[in-house]
Amino acid sequence: MSLRNRFLVYVAVLHAAIAALVVPLVVTNRLWLLAVEVFFVASILLGFRLVRGLFESLDLLAEGARFLDEQEFTTRFKETGRPELDRLVSIYNRLADALRDERTKLREQHHFLSQVLDASPSGVIVLDFDGRIDLVNPAAARSLGLSPEAAPGLALAELSGPLGADLAAAAAGASRVHTTGAGGKIRIVSSRFTDRGHERRFLLLEEMTEEVRAAEKAAYEKLIRMVAHEVGNSVAASSSLLQSSLAYSRHLPVGDRPDFEDAVSVCLARLSTLNGFVRDLAEVVRLPEPRLQPCDLASVLRGASLLLRASAEKAGVEWALEIGDPLPLVSADRAQIEQAFLNIAKNAIEATGAGGRVRVSATPGKDGVDVVVENSSEGIPEDVQARLFTPFFSSKADGRGLGLTLVREILVHHDAPFALVAPAGGPTRFTFSLRKAD
Repeated sequence: MSLRNRFLVYVAVLHAAIAALVVPLVVTNRLWLLAVEVFFVASILLGFRLVRGLFESLDLLAEGARFLDEQEFTTRFKETGRPELDRLVSIYNRLADALRDERTKLREQHHFLSQVLDASPSGVIVLDFDGRIDLVNPAAARSLGLSPEAAPGLALAELSGPLGADLAAAAAGASRVHTTGAGGKIRIVSSRFTDRGHERRFLLLEEMTEEVRAAEKAAYEKLIRMVAHEVGNSVAASSSLLQSSLAYSRHLPVGDRPDFEDAVSVCLARLSTLNGFVRDLAEVVRLPEPRLQPCDLASVLRGASLLLRASAEKAGVEWALEIGDPLPLVSADRAQIEQAFLNIAKNAIEATGAGGRVRVSATPGKDGVDVVVENSSEGIPEDVQARLFTPFFSSKADGRGLGLTLVREILVHHDAPFALVAPAGGPTRFTFSLRKAD
């Protein structure tokens, strides 16, 4: 039985008991009987009214508690004209307004934060209390090679590839730099925040590739210009003097003439080699913007393959070209893409060595053509992979460190995604994609 009904029963029983005590006194006097009956009726009505007034406040509290429990903050109570109840109504209305405004503010902030995370070029990974991925934004999902829906629930150590290992090794409050297979740089920053009184971690993935590439390019362009200017002038002058000196060899004794001519010829050959080196340096700096036109990539690869097959046979390397016909036309500068492919393939042949195999495949992709140059080498150490696209770095004794730099510049200018993957034990794969021509 509810408290209200118990109060009403109490009032009824109390009046019944009083009536039972008074009946013997008034049965002999009808006036007293009438007066007592009027009193009892008035008392009962007054009791019921007081009980109802008392429980109106309790009903208000119960209704307000129900609205709060259901998070219904749009309903308001009207004032009743009774001060004690109107004060309660005023407090509830102010509380509901404050909660509604706070909820609206939180929703707007959450929506704004979601838009910022979706549009942010930096990757954001938020971990739960168990250290598993709770949320990733699109930029982080692209870096991980996962969809935003597939990442939640995974531990960092369960992510595949070197990036997953670097993420798992990132200590809270510290930062580290990850090098991608395309020579890109990603700065990983790990930090903490407090959620409901407990600490959680989040990681920021900041793409540094363009900044690093621009800084490197500015530095090596300045260096190359200085070297080309100084060496070019010296080589031209020295070559001219040496050529003139050869003309005087006929004035030397016959016995001394061959040694003199051989010495001058060696000097001229070395100067020619130096001039070629400087010319190669200058090509990287003078690389023009690509003239993008519809290009038949299949014919480019077949033409280049005729040259590369001979080089591969000479080095004892098996050469294979596989083209998935028909390939769509791609948007590219034919000469630059041919140069980039030749550099990639020559590196593959040199890295494989005698008895190895190089396989080139070109297949239609989602938005254009995907090219894979694969060789059977034993892979590349991670510390070397991190520096392969750095200007002037080469793992070969006689390398100049410009081949992959030129390849990178050409592919970047073509807005062509590329990657070099060389796990221990091989095989080594260089992949790039060109967009379909409009």
